[in-house]
Amino acid sequence: MNGDGSTAQGSPEKHQFQAEVAELLNLMIHSVYSETDVFLRELVSNASDACDKVRYEAIARPDLLAGDERLAIRIKPDEAAKTLTIADNGIGMDRQELVDNLGTLARSGTKAFLKGLKDAKEGLGLIGQFGVGFYAAFMVADRIEVTSRRAGSAEAWTWTSASGAGFEVAPATEAQAARVARGTEIVLHLKEDAVRYLQPYELERIVRTYSDHVLFPIELIDDKGEARQVNTASALWQRSKSEVTPEDYTQAYRSIAMAFDEPALTLHYKVEGRQSYAVLLFVPSTPPFDLTDPARKGRVKLYVRRVYITDDAELLPSYLRFVRGVVDSEDLPLNLSREMLQNNPQVRQIRNGLVGRVISELESTASKDAAAYGKIWETFGPILKEGLYEDGERRAQLLGLARFASTAGETPRSIKEYVADLKPNQTEIYYLVGDSLERLKSNPKLEAAKARGVEVLLLTDPVDAFWTTLPQEFEGKPLKSLSQGDVDFGLIPVVDADKTKEAEADAGDDASVLAAAKDVLGDKVADVKASTRLTDSASCLVASAQGRDRELERLLERQNRGSGAKPILELNMKHAMVRLLATAKKEDRAQDVEDLANLLLDQARILDGEIPSDPAAFARRLDDYVVRALRAVA
Repeated sequence: MNGDGSTAQGSPEKHQFQAEVAELLNLMIHSVYSETDVFLRELVSNASDACDKVRYEAIARPDLLAGDERLAIRIKPDEAAKTLTIADNGIGMDRQELVDNLGTLARSGTKAFLKGLKDAKEGLGLIGQFGVGFYAAFMVADRIEVTSRRAGSAEAWTWTSASGAGFEVAPATEAQAARVARGTEIVLHLKEDAVRYLQPYELERIVRTYSDHVLFPIELIDDKGEARQVNTASALWQRSKSEVTPEDYTQAYRSIAMAFDEPALTLHYKVEGRQSYAVLLFVPSTPPFDLTDPARKGRVKLYVRRVYITDDAELLPSYLRFVRGVVDSEDLPLNLSREMLQNNPQVRQIRNGLVGRVISELESTASKDAAAYGKIWETFGPILKEGLYEDGERRAQLLGLARFASTAGETPRSIKEYVADLKPNQTEIYYLVGDSLERLKSNPKLEAAKARGVEVLLLTDPVDAFWTTLPQEFEGKPLKSLSQGDVDFGLIPVVDADKTKEAEADAGDDASVLAAAKDVLGDKVADVKASTRLTDSASCLVASAQGRDRELERLLERQNRGSGAKPILELNMKHAMVRLLATAKKEDRAQDVEDLANLLLDQARILDGEIPSDPAAFARRLDDYVVRALRAVA
């Protein structure tokens, strides 16, 4: 464009797609999916976002809407040209924004999306899940032209791409610029197998299915140029619950969350009084793609009097980031800045109300429909447990919501069920943290608890190693790790008391054995103690009461953040191998004492999922003892 606003034709700028975009387009162009309707929903959603943005920017700059205040999305099929046009009068894009927004994939999760798209039999769901909406258009079009004019700009630009072979950006022609006074026009040159999308009834069906609740009018233009609105364009969250069907909620969820699954839980209510706001929130049934994003941001959209403000208002804490939906306030100012969002007392009040309501609904579901809640916990439990570490105010509620694997059976258990089944004289809730359920179930630290029929919670999520570092209790019963500090089961009756008494009769000189082992192992361990945890195994490693739990220390060591704290070696003084150590000590067989002490330590490391500090020495010692034993019986 010239300085006076007239069109200046020049050579188009040629660009290559970012590598991930090129790979994505190749998959979309050469893959065949059972359904391709998603492309229209994605383009309409992008157009709606553009209208939201210009309406928000116009709060500070009313001139951006001057002469064109009615925001709308228009869909125009052209059977003769085999083109489908989706246009909006939203914020629009300048030249650099066209290059950046349509030539790169900056969103997190792109690689995971591409892998999932290659592996999945049905890629449709992944397209919506990962929000790569614009590129879905290449499933139905072999050539795409995008003409856009940024609100307030005199220049219009055109972005063109065919079959994924890079793209060109050039000043818009006079005809193109005349059609786009503000906003964006996308012209799809449809493939032969996609011409059904030129039929008005087909387009109307897709809009009503996926985009009925978009807040802006979606108009279908017929061959005479007449426009007909095909969506309700009403905010579903402002309607009464009695007017909304389950199908309406499902479609609203899919539109708001850009998802294809069913909502596992729906919250729809209004708050009136000192503050007035409407809420429509959903708990998904499958994990959103960005659930493990390191930023841990929520995705609840904030509206003020039906004007979209942001989805970055942090209306829910990070441990509820899987919740999707909308909050529409009647009281907040429209010109909310990020600083105001963080410090505004009204926003804080909304946050507190939302968190309390979501947790309350989860509690209600857990109470009334255990099976439905079990599925929610299976999907989002590890995320919810982050709140046990971060939200001290609601820790007791979150602990009540938690479900744990345990030694009591295969079905996950609540902490309330655990407390109801406490053994006589049991005053603590016991747990063990590890990296897999199978390894925990075979962990020797469970032996004394099993001998007394004491239930132990088995925690395998990485976050478990962190929230358990804080003082935790439920109904006055503290949580106690079986791999940290001393454990005293002395007051709890043993299931098979006769067997225990018989074994205790063989106990040797404990003090001298422990001292001998500590002398041999030196600074490899912090101490050597007699174990109250073991009944069958010879040894185990634990952390001191003041130190970090063993699993947490291992996790931090992998990130070079370990404290370097040495473990405590506990010995089962009734075990045959420990008694051999006692005998070797009495008979002054120094080499045997050294070998047995090191074998006991290496065995404990292996049972904890570690490797011996010197695998070659471990193998030599083991070989020597096996050979001697076999020779003795030969």
